[in-house]
Amino acid sequence: MFFLKRYTIRSFEMGLHIRDGEFRGLLTAGTHWFFDPFGKVTVEVVSRRTPFLAHEKLDLIVKSGELKGYAEVLDLQDDQRALVWIDRRFARILGPGQHAFWTDPRDIRVEVVDARRVRFEHEALKVICRNPSAREQLELGAVGRGCVGVLFLDGRYAETLQPGPWAFWKGAADVRVVEVDLRETTLDVPGQEIMSADKVTLRLNAVATYRVADPRRAVCTADDFQQALYREAQLVLRAVVSARELDALLAEKEAVATEAAALLAPRAEGLGLQVVALGIRDLILPGDMKELMNKVTEAKKAAEANLITRREETAALRSQANTAKLLAENPTLMRLRELEVLEKVVASGKLRVVLGEKGLAERVMNLI
Repeated sequence: MFFLKRYTIRSFEMGLHIRDGEFRGLLTAGTHWFFDPFGKVTVEVVSRRTPFLAHEKLDLIVKSGELKGYAEVLDLQDDQRALVWIDRRFARILGPGQHAFWTDPRDIRVEVVDARRVRFEHEALKVICRNPSAREQLELGAVGRGCVGVLFLDGRYAETLQPGPWAFWKGAADVRVVEVDLRETTLDVPGQEIMSADKVTLRLNAVATYRVADPRRAVCTADDFQQALYREAQLVLRAVVSARELDALLAEKEAVATEAAALLAPRAEGLGLQVVALGIRDLILPGDMKELMNKVTEAKKAAEANLITRREETAALRSQANTAKLLAENPTLMRLRELEVLEKVVASGKLRVVLGEKGLAERVMNLI
């Protein structure tokens, strides 16, 4: 009795009979007795509720043919992968090698895919990518909204990816995805010290608005296309500003910006970019030049004010001369004018008349 061993296999289990390290067969549900005086018999009980049979001697078990009718065997090559659904839910991705899964009691569906196609595309990609096993077999990522992804395989341009998730088989190629934003972007060009045509040093702040027109060219032409555009904008502004005198710069900032944008556009096109607008935000003068400009402005304003005053005085004198001429030519009009003045004097309420010249009293009385 001491040499007999009993093993009980339940309905959802399977026994692996191993004698002296060698697989001898499967034990189905029930009670099994073994005469083992030398302790060479072992039975490993595995659950069929776990879909996959994982064992260090799986190759020997598969080779024995005992799994037929109980399990299916997959032998995946280096360029193959398997997608496994259990009970109509995605379970895992299987890599190269032998895999065995029980055909009962779970509903298992296996889809073998070709990994030689570096990019993995599937109608259930989002579900597959959320599975933990996906990160073991796939390089995963996503292209954001308003962007595209420039794809390089083994250092060579392959294609441009649209917004959304992407996945590539690990080890199939050296994969690099460069995300490029297609939306309008603002680039500040601050604090450039430039000398104008009349040798005045000034500081200029500008702003450029651009968008990526050719993502592949933008990524391949320069290591940093935004920095390259920044340098080109600096050179263009220096060329335009240095060709004008200070007064022209202050008076024609819009014309300067328009000319600079026209010069920058072809250079940006070579980088795969499109310049939408270029504007000069500030023209900052040195302290002594700013003080001098203020004095010039003050002198101009004072001269304008003096000119206006002289014009008004001239107009007043001309009016008085015309009035005097009119009164001299019309004695009756002069008489009426005297009466108006006297009327105003009388209306004041107090009238004191001191007469010293002979005959003056009679003339005043005649007026009254």
